[in-house]
Amino acid sequence: MRTKNADHIEAIEKFISSYVDEYGSSPSVQEIADGVGVSKPTASRYVSYMRDNGILECNGNHRSIITSKDKQTRQQTLRVPVLGMVSCGIPKLAEENIEEYVRLPVSLFGRGDFYLLRANGDSMIEAGIDDGDFVLIRQQNFADEGQIVVALIKDEATLKRFYPDYRNGIIRLHPENHTMKDIIVDSCIIQGVAVRVLKDLE
Repeated sequence: MRTKNADHIEAIEKFISSYVDEYGSSPSVQEIADGVGVSKPTASRYVSYMRDNGILECNGNHRSIITSKDKQTRQQTLRVPVLGMVSCGIPKLAEENIEEYVRLPVSLFGRGDFYLLRANGDSMIEAGIDDGDFVLIRQQNFADEGQIVVALIKDEATLKRFYPDYRNGIIRLHPENHTMKDIIVDSCIIQGVAVRVLKDLE
């Protein structure tokens, strides 16, 4: 096999990485060809060459092409959607509500289904959640008493501490701000439990 163009190799590797970051799946050979500006047969030959030399990994499925670097990154990180502010009637994990994706290290956060919300307001400041902080939410539809949850009430989501009162048939959603009153509801939908706060240091 003739020596391969190093620029093509680098361009293909970068294209695959950016495609996976944006779409969460691998590109096809045709998409690689279109993205890099080469013919499909040329892209196919380069993909085979790069696979044989350990630069790419693929198992024959046209949607399984991934760079070796990205595979290692994906094993060590989680791809987490950012859904925006918690007070905006979300989170709904529909694609149109996702602002972007970020990768978080598994070593710090563990594995699971997570999403990030940006806190809005000062209702949870005494729990260390300030306006503008990102809150990492584990997606689940249940919570233990005293956990901080994303609760959906009608069409609005709120981040509060969860206190169910089963005897009286109510739920108390407690703001961690002594100047604010509890929210008392008959029912709500739990959309996740807060597990971490990510904030900028001043």
